[in-house]
Amino acid sequence: MKNYVLDSYAVLTYLQNEAGADRVEALLAEAQSGRVCLYLSAVNFGEVAYIVQRKAGAEGLRSLLLALDTLPLRIVDATRELALRAAGIKAKAAIAYADCFAVALAQSLDASVVTGDPEFGGVAALVSVEWLPPNHLSAPSES
Repeated sequence: MKNYVLDSYAVLTYLQNEAGADRVEALLAEAQSGRVCLYLSAVNFGEVAYIVQRKAGAEGLRSLLLALDTLPLRIVDATRELALRAAGIKAKAAIAYADCFAVALAQSLDASVVTGDPEFGGVAALVSVEWLPPNHLSAPSES
């Protein structure tokens, strides 16, 4: 079975129905039917949560949590091992630390990262990347 790791870009693309949302929706349908497994690092989950809360407040965050709970998406905790793997990636690549968790998780699961974030171009040699169309609304521009 094929594994995919969604980064915050992919989740926000889906939630905001932006370019690429159809691909994320197709992956969710495949996961629902058991043909693929979808994962999200708890760190990337937190990134989505703070972006939604900044834009839509506490009520928006509650709605997000309810929506995510219905999706066939496995949220993976940031273990010591995963954090150290992410730190090693960050030490060598120009990529946001939160994104390093998506890469580290994908490496540990032999998965592809689904994103449109151009920063992942710097780690394409480390992990398979499935590219969504770029858009400016989804990309977390704040750290």
